Amino acid sequence: MSLTCLVVGTGGREHAIALALAADPDVGAVHAAPGNPGIGAVATLHALDPMDGSAVADLAEEIGADLVVVGPEAPLVAGVADAVRERGIAVFGPSRAAARLEGSKAFSKEVMAMAGVPTAGSRTCATAEEVAAALDAFGAPYVVKDDALAAGKGVVVTRDRAEALAHAAGCERVVVEEFLDGPEVSLFAVCDGATAYPLQPAQDFKRIFDGGRGPNTGGMGSYSPLPWAPPGLADVVMETVVRPTLDEMARRGAPFVGCLYVGLALTAAGPKVIEFNCRFGDPDIQPVLALLESPFGQLLHAAAEGRLADVPAPTFGADAAVTVVLASAGYPESSSKGNVITGVGAANGVNDVDVIHAGTALVDAPEPGDPDHRHLVTAGGRVLAVRAVGYDIDDARTRAYAAADLISFEGMQRRSDIAAEPLGVVEGASVAD
Repeated sequence: MSLTCLVVGTGGREHAIALALAADPDVGAVHAAPGNPGIGAVATLHALDPMDGSAVADLAEEIGADLVVVGPEAPLVAGVADAVRERGIAVFGPSRAAARLEGSKAFSKEVMAMAGVPTAGSRTCATAEEVAAALDAFGAPYVVKDDALAAGKGVVVTRDRAEALAHAAGCERVVVEEFLDGPEVSLFAVCDGATAYPLQPAQDFKRIFDGGRGPNTGGMGSYSPLPWAPPGLADVVMETVVRPTLDEMARRGAPFVGCLYVGLALTAAGPKVIEFNCRFGDPDIQPVLALLESPFGQLLHAAAEGRLADVPAPTFGADAAVTVVLASAGYPESSSKGNVITGVGAANGVNDVDVIHAGTALVDAPEPGDPDHRHLVTAGGRVLAVRAVGYDIDDARTRAYAAADLISFEGMQRRSDIAAEPLGVVEGASVAD
């Protein structure tokens, strides 16, 4: 079997997916639409709008794709996977109906309640009076989530009631939740609508500054495995969260095919769900895929075709991996674009390191006769992620930061404490998005 795969999206998640697919001997060709300069090193790039389902389906037919992997949440919520499935092409990614698990926090809470999934108590609020009553009912710390997609920045966790009210006022509808006290864990389940396999858990660092300070981001770093996590955590989550959710979605006529991201808080009463996402998280999937030993393309293709039970469960190496994100000036409130990036080649040359592109672009050199012809520049909030594999977390962390030290661009932001204290750096549950 030689699979032709099309990855839809532009960011670090899609780069990590493309790298994992390219490493699978069963994958003959990787394409990406539209991709980014880093993905272009392992895949053929195609310029199109990832939100245009018809264009994605046309391209999949044109290249003879056996598998389409839709990476970001926005195209999934918009129904891009449906457009491709209608052409008879296997897609890893949920339908528009199933992607509501991420597209609406209120819907997600409704599904969890019906499935008996352990999660935070919550109220869905559309007016200032409802928000105020919910804040009073749950008390501080206050957790307020935009009901709609918010690119990882739609959640406020604060003891300041005024701040919580102000965040809610900027949203059409919000979900106010009780605060879940305990370390956060990311668990990804590969699902085919009925069967699911867990990937190795990871931990993500959401706040922009060291020590869990500053505003929430899409993620500033991650690592895996989690030696401090309870034994059998993945099995417990599959039994109490993933399988009941799949059953409930199937009962609703919206079987979930794709990656169900389970954001967890490990509370004193056991693991509870902070939120669901309908795709791989970024950057927390990056170290997980670095450690994956089994064929990634085979796994996703089987899930897309509804035959996941026919392939072995994924296996992982005994090493560890750490990812450190490099963000642009102004992030997360804004981003600085067009700043020249240097040192990526040198960083990629460090043993067991991959530099993953998230928000980069290639532009023509500003000076005539410039020997480099084109320059790599910043083109988003999170610009690059430096991912390293080591024999343990400390070794991987050392490698990641050594490689990150080789990269520079004006205004670069990065945290210095990713995976420094695997259990100690807990930034407050209920902040994932």
